[in-house]
Amino acid sequence: MSYSRKRGSNVLLDQINGPQDLKDFSLEELEQLSEEIRQFLIAKLSVTGGHLAPNLGVVELTLVLHYLFDSPKDKFLFDVGHQSYVHKILTGRKDRFDTLREYKGLCGFVKRAESEHDVWEAGHSSTSLSGAMGMALARDLKGEDNRVVAIIGDGALTGGMALEALNHIGDEKKNLIVVLNDNEMSIAPNVGAMHHYLSKIRTDRHYQKAKDELQHFLNKIPAIGGKLAKTAERFKDSLKYLLVSGILFEQFGFTYLGPVDGHDMEQMIELFKQADSIPGPVLVHVITVKGKGYSPAEADSFKWHGITPYKIESGQVMKAVGPPMYTDVFGNTLIEMAEKDKRIVAVTPAMPGGSGLLKFAERFPDRMIDVGIAEQHAATMSAALAMEGMKPVYAVYSTFLQRAYDQVVHDICRQNANVVFAIDRAGFVGPDGETHQGVYDIAFLRHIPNLVIMMPKDENELRRMMKTAIDYNEGPIAVRYPRISGLGVKMDEELLPLPIGKWETVREGDSAVILAIGPMLQVAEEAAELLKRDGLNVQIVNARFIKPLDEEMLLSFASEGKHILVIEESSELGGFGSAVLEFYSLRGIYGMPVRIMGVPDLFVEHGSIKEQRVEVGLTGERAAMELKSMLPSRQKRATGQ
Repeated sequence: MSYSRKRGSNVLLDQINGPQDLKDFSLEELEQLSEEIRQFLIAKLSVTGGHLAPNLGVVELTLVLHYLFDSPKDKFLFDVGHQSYVHKILTGRKDRFDTLREYKGLCGFVKRAESEHDVWEAGHSSTSLSGAMGMALARDLKGEDNRVVAIIGDGALTGGMALEALNHIGDEKKNLIVVLNDNEMSIAPNVGAMHHYLSKIRTDRHYQKAKDELQHFLNKIPAIGGKLAKTAERFKDSLKYLLVSGILFEQFGFTYLGPVDGHDMEQMIELFKQADSIPGPVLVHVITVKGKGYSPAEADSFKWHGITPYKIESGQVMKAVGPPMYTDVFGNTLIEMAEKDKRIVAVTPAMPGGSGLLKFAERFPDRMIDVGIAEQHAATMSAALAMEGMKPVYAVYSTFLQRAYDQVVHDICRQNANVVFAIDRAGFVGPDGETHQGVYDIAFLRHIPNLVIMMPKDENELRRMMKTAIDYNEGPIAVRYPRISGLGVKMDEELLPLPIGKWETVREGDSAVILAIGPMLQVAEEAAELLKRDGLNVQIVNARFIKPLDEEMLLSFASEGKHILVIEESSELGGFGSAVLEFYSLRGIYGMPVRIMGVPDLFVEHGSIKEQRVEVGLTGERAAMELKSMLPSRQKRATGQ
């Protein structure tokens, strides 16, 4: 195949329907294809949004892997998976990019149901090495001969799970390749000793040459006894430690190759051929530039990590005009309170931007603690901070808090540490889909002793809940809030706390009661308006405390014989509705008509939040139907029918 035979903007890309179409390309053609893919991504994501900077950084790397290896026989495991767009393009999905991250469209992460080339799904970091080890073990047990290649970023390598896997892989000596995609960024700038170690490696390019020369020298030493051999080995190890580069990985049991320029395909092809010929685990250290080829993304790869639609020429991002996001309200309120309370410390696992803490970091750099991708460490450290009289606010996405469950139970709640959990992205998250849905935290938190859990109906109540949490000194307390804009309500000038465990009636009624939390209050209001047309007046309660429950109000519903509909944007199994049912059961109050509307026992995929709510039936129309189906039986009993 010769590039000179055809001309056009996507002359080579149009010929790619699968990885096999790359095999006969020349180096010149691969380089041209890399530019076509970059322009394709820049154009498509300007309309759909998505993870632009990470994918622009791995164009050449992904091309080389598919050029040399044979997917799907050879297994590619992308850590997190948000950098897999080039992989999707090369494996027959380029024609679906107009649907990227849309409902029923192309997933923004690796998705096994989409393609046989997608062998490992992940939306959380640091999982690829454990997955690679499992696949290498399975391969050897089955007597097969395929390669296993894990692609992991330097940020993800700070995760404890990745280090556990490195230790096991090096000990077992299985044949697999780990590609360390080193762009000095995860989402936020990387932190920690691993980051500094990799920085040192980047500046030392003489290690491999020196190591080879030393090995050649040692091979010339005659075998004249164990003493000399041991001395030579000690000398070799000492020189390796002196040279530093790659030594950590070699001590783990890997052969270290690199660093190599991740945008120089000729160099990478040679290095990966070498890696493929070495027995045992090999780590190939590839240096890439996040956002490569699009100047706005190169200049600010943090902003362009995950981006909404934009104008290609100017780099102007399209932003909706309206009330602030709950995340921004959280960040601004935390600054306001920290000005008055020096105990407040913000803790985040590598998400200062996503958690709304960038302004806090500028204002209080000494009180902003970014631990890297280490959710477990962040939780336990927060417990210790609290025990020493500080007020740690652990800002974390709901989906990432799952990773610190044991630490929440064992280190925070068991010790009754006065930690504040700021749980962002609670509820549906839209385009990020099933790996990021924040619908499980109520179920895995509410059964833990000592923990208070709240959710606001609007942004002003979020501010009041933060005041409540900071003033609370009796143990851990959590406030969860959604990934949406507020309602534009008026903000109180003076921050006042809420009474713990007390709900709020926002609409009076007598036919039945709807208990709703967070954004589901708006769904309840829609249902109430529909029911009003049929002459039914329902009470709406802002059940802002998920734990403890408002027992007085629940007992009053029982005494009044009210039907109850619970609406929650969280798991029906073990969620807030379950708590209401448990309350009545444990008190021997049987026959209470309680129905739950929440997220059923399935994973909800990507799309808009509105589409996700419609899919599971979290709508005003459905709520009105549920209540109408409940009420006739009550009316028949009342009339003796």
